[in-house]
Amino acid sequence: MYEPAAGRHEGMKPLWHVGDGRMLFAGCLQRNALHSHSAPVLLAGLYDDFRLKLRGGAWFSCRAAVIRAGDAYEFDAEGRPLAVVYVEPTETPAEGLAALLRETREEHGALIGKQSDLASLRALYEDAASLRWADDAMADLIGFSKAKVRQTIDRRVTCAIASIAESRAAESDLARSPSVISAASAAGLSTSRFQHLFKQETGVTYRRYAAWARMRAAVAEVVKGNNFTKAAHAAGFYDQPHFAHEFRRIFGAPASRSLAGVRTWRVGAASLRARCVR
Repeated sequence: MYEPAAGRHEGMKPLWHVGDGRMLFAGCLQRNALHSHSAPVLLAGLYDDFRLKLRGGAWFSCRAAVIRAGDAYEFDAEGRPLAVVYVEPTETPAEGLAALLRETREEHGALIGKQSDLASLRALYEDAASLRWADDAMADLIGFSKAKVRQTIDRRVTCAIASIAESRAAESDLARSPSVISAASAAGLSTSRFQHLFKQETGVTYRRYAAWARMRAAVAEVVKGNNFTKAAHAAGFYDQPHFAHEFRRIFGAPASRSLAGVRTWRVGAASLRARCVR
């Protein structure tokens, strides 16, 4: 079993990295209630197993798991470091992330691994200045996943997702995503047909995916060094309570558990103060 340098992980701040088509969290977590995401998710215990419960199943321990978009789950890391990788549907499907696991089995639609080869995620977590090289590391990781699986998403859905991303990147209109009506029109489909196609291709509805994109934008603002209120407004939430409510719905836990005291570009490699709860 891998052993971290003595005591190092106990002083590390939570890490969030938001990149093109992917997002990473690495840090100490407790129990997150039942929730689901709008993108495939890889969960990996950085040093230990964690407990996982899939909808309709019982609690069990594992080292890593891949959850498909739209599938509900809850976990309990019991205060230990956990890495969570979120990959957009245009990047790689759940089966691509499964290439990072070993000795896998399927359970309630999720792919469970007894082992994982994720040394790069541990390195990102242990390096206090890892935001400087996180994008390259995640690109390599996802690139390896993409090479292991052939994926084809309907071009109209890909264009709709790209339009959402473009609207989020426009500083003058960060708060808005194209409506489902305009997205359907751009795809040359009726609204009902477009919504059916979008869910068929991604596992979630268009509106739900747009909400996920807004949350990604808010997390990115926090990583830049903005407080929750500024991040919420920049990403299009009505106010900080609205952001807090949506964060709990999407991630199954309060924002304060994983977003408070995160490593930021503004702070850089400042002294480490956050402590894991053991």
